[in-house]
Amino acid sequence: MTFPERFSNLPPYAFPRLRSLLAGLEPGGEPVDMTIGSPQHPFPHWITDIIAAHASGFGGYPPNEGTPELQAAIAAWIARRYGVAVDAATQILALNGTREGLFNAALALCPEDKNGTPVVLMPNPFYQVYAVASLAVGAEPIYVPATLETGFLPDFSALPEDVLNRTAIAYLCSPSNPQGAVATPEYWADLLALAEKYDFKIFADECYSEIYRSSAPMGALTAGKDHDPERVVLFNSLSKRSNLAGLRSGFAASGPENIKRLKALRAYAGAPLPLPLQRVAEMVWADEDHVEANRALYREKLDFSDTLFGDVDGYKPPEAGFFLWLPVKDGEDATKQLWSSTGVKVLPGAYLGRDYQGANPGTNYIRVALVAPMNELQPGLTRLKSCIYG
Repeated sequence: MTFPERFSNLPPYAFPRLRSLLAGLEPGGEPVDMTIGSPQHPFPHWITDIIAAHASGFGGYPPNEGTPELQAAIAAWIARRYGVAVDAATQILALNGTREGLFNAALALCPEDKNGTPVVLMPNPFYQVYAVASLAVGAEPIYVPATLETGFLPDFSALPEDVLNRTAIAYLCSPSNPQGAVATPEYWADLLALAEKYDFKIFADECYSEIYRSSAPMGALTAGKDHDPERVVLFNSLSKRSNLAGLRSGFAASGPENIKRLKALRAYAGAPLPLPLQRVAEMVWADEDHVEANRALYREKLDFSDTLFGDVDGYKPPEAGFFLWLPVKDGEDATKQLWSSTGVKVLPGAYLGRDYQGANPGTNYIRVALVAPMNELQPGLTRLKSCIYG
C-alpha cells in the first residue's frame, strides 16, 4: 500500500466532523463550548517578562534538542515528580508539544517488520495522532476497547498471541483522555511484563498527569524504573499542567538509545521551540506553585460535576484530567439535542473511537471539557443535566 493510500480512508477529524453534524442548527441558548480541551485558566503572570528579557533570541536558530538548561529543568522535574533520575543530555528530548513526539517516535522506533507487519496497539477511544502515526509507518493499528468493564483502560493482555507477537508499540494515555482513568501500579506491572514477554515498547502519554484530585498518578517511568530504560518512552508537556498550550513545550524521556534515534530524526523533521520560549519553559518546569493553583480550580469543577451527575446511572467520576465521559443513548443525537435546545456544545464520544468487532465504544457517550470559567461552566452543566437526564 502506498503512503497516500494509507490515509485515504481516515475518517474526518473530530472537530470538522462536529461542525458538519451541527451545520444549520441554531443554538438554543447562550453558547457554551465544552468540546475541545484547550485550557482557559491563567498561566503564570511572570512569563511575559521572561519572553521580553530574551526577545533577542528570536533572531537566531534555537537548539534543536533543547537548551542544556531546559533539558536539566525537565530532568529535575522528572526526579521530583517520578522519583527517577534521568540523564539530561542523553535521556531527554525537548519537543514542540507532545503531538510531535507521539507521532515522530513511531517513525523513529517502529521496526519495518516484526514477525510480519508490525502492530501498534492503542486504547479505543484515543487521541487520534496514535492511529495516524501507526499508518505513517505502515503498521497495523489495533484499537483495544477501553470501556467501563475494563476500567476505561485497554486490556492489552486479552489480545490473541499472534497479534502480541507482532506488536512493536503500545500507546497508553494515563490519566486517560477522555475517561479520566488512572493506571494503577498493578496495571503498570502487568503491562510492563507483557511488553517484556512480547518485546514491544510502551509510549506513555501523560499530558494530564498533573490534573488530579488528591494523589498524583503513578507515571510510566516510576513503574518502569527497575526495567530496561528503553522499554518506555514518556511524553509530557506544559499545555495542561501550566495552561500553556500555545507555548508548545513538551518532552520525551526514555533510554539513551531511543532518545538518540529520536534526536536523529528531529534533526531533519522537527521544529525546535524558539529560544525565548525555551527560556520560559526552563522556569515553568521549575515552578509548582502555579500548578497547584491550577489543580485546585479543576478540583472545584470536578467536585461540582460529581454533585450534579452523581445520580446519573452509569456516571463514573473521573479520577484525573478535565473531561467528563457522560453516558447517553446516542452521542450524536445527544450532541444535536443539547446544541439546539440549550446552546451547550459537546463532542460525540464516537468521534474519538473506531469500530471494533462491529461496535464503537464511544457511541453511547459524550465528552465534556471542563475548561470554561466556573461562572460559565456551572450553568452550562446544569442545562446539560436538565436537557439530557431530566
